Amino acid sequence: MKPVVTNIFANIPDTLPEELFTSLVKQDNVHIERIVSKGHSTPPNQWYDQAQDEWVIILQGQAVLIYEQNLQTLSMAAGDSVFIPAHTKHRVEWTDPDIQTIWLAIHLYH
Repeated sequence: MKPVVTNIFANIPDTLPEELFTSLVKQDNVHIERIVSKGHSTPPNQWYDQAQDEWVIILQGQAVLIYEQNLQTLSMAAGDSVFIPAHTKHRVEWTDPDIQTIWLAIHLYH
């Protein structure tokens, strides 16, 4: 099988009415996806409560995550990463409305 080179910054529309989720690799215990946000956030009073662990890094842009426990906020910029254990309720509070925020998310299934 011949290797295929892809670019994480390619094939992103100029306008994003909704966040863009692109699955890059999906196997038994791991799912790697690119997420592109531009001024998007999680709807008010909605929390992600994922059954799997997640590691996420911002490749471009800025965002703010908030955790339900203690309402702790985490400001992130390009190069910042965070590990979110399974069932840690969190949400995206803010992403930069002026530039695309490109995330790389790795979901780890047990």
